Amino acid sequence: MIFILIPRASASAIRINEVLNVEPEINDPNDPVDKTEKRGYIEFKNVSFRYNNAEGEALEDISFQAEPGEVTAIIGGTGSGKSTLVNLISRFYDVSRGSILIDDVDIRKMSQEYLRSKIGLVPQKAVLFSGTITQNIRFGKEDANKEEIVHACEIAQATEFINDMKDGYDSEISQGGTNISGGQKQRLSIARALVRKPEIYIFDDSFSALDFKTDAKLRQALKKETLNDTVIIVAQRVTTVMNADRIIVLDEGRIVGMGTHKELLSSSDVYRQIVSSQLSEEELA
Repeated sequence: MIFILIPRASASAIRINEVLNVEPEINDPNDPVDKTEKRGYIEFKNVSFRYNNAEGEALEDISFQAEPGEVTAIIGGTGSGKSTLVNLISRFYDVSRGSILIDDVDIRKMSQEYLRSKIGLVPQKAVLFSGTITQNIRFGKEDANKEEIVHACEIAQATEFINDMKDGYDSEISQGGTNISGGQKQRLSIARALVRKPEIYIFDDSFSALDFKTDAKLRQALKKETLNDTVIIVAQRVTTVMNADRIIVLDEGRIVGMGTHKELLSSSDVYRQIVSSQLSEEELA
């Protein structure tokens, strides 16, 4: 057993040291701007982005604005750059060209802590940790009280399945959430973002595992909860985005259409193709 474990431990130690020795590419400015007059305004100005060692650009010349009280939806095929775009808002990467402004301040001039305090992000892959449901949701806001947690779960349509569990909000979640379904994981991740009460909500394909009824109820409750907040939804389903104030259609890293559902049906070939592949003529009517 010792002969087996020592080589494994040695290999792991080498990998751990490689991670610890990495110099971060994203750094805070010397004199960060950590106070803004506006709240929740996002602007992309001619943003382009290329991953390291990539042949082409993942995003090219992206420009749009999103304001509080609006829902901006992003739709497009696999590999069109949807997740890359929203990851740039949280500054997981820095833009190659152009700039991203939040509340009229370039995000590179903000500290990462201040920038991310403004954002409630629900990633494409729901990440849960070992611990209770309450502890997982408090990861979004450490000092959240029981009322705030219950309210967030009600908006996220998670209350019913939580109450059905033996210990309710004290029920144990295994590492990675392997003891609950994909839809339940997504709803808990959404509740974790809601309990933060941020200025900007980013839902990166966070409704994909939900049935249509739950999806519709959640979006309806979300609309009432985020009246004064900026909401960005990345989705594959047309039904999830069709009522958004602004729909951005991406194709190979470029914006090929922007407008409401009705406007895009008449102006964007790519959007029409996506819609016709998911909805029947009766549903469109």
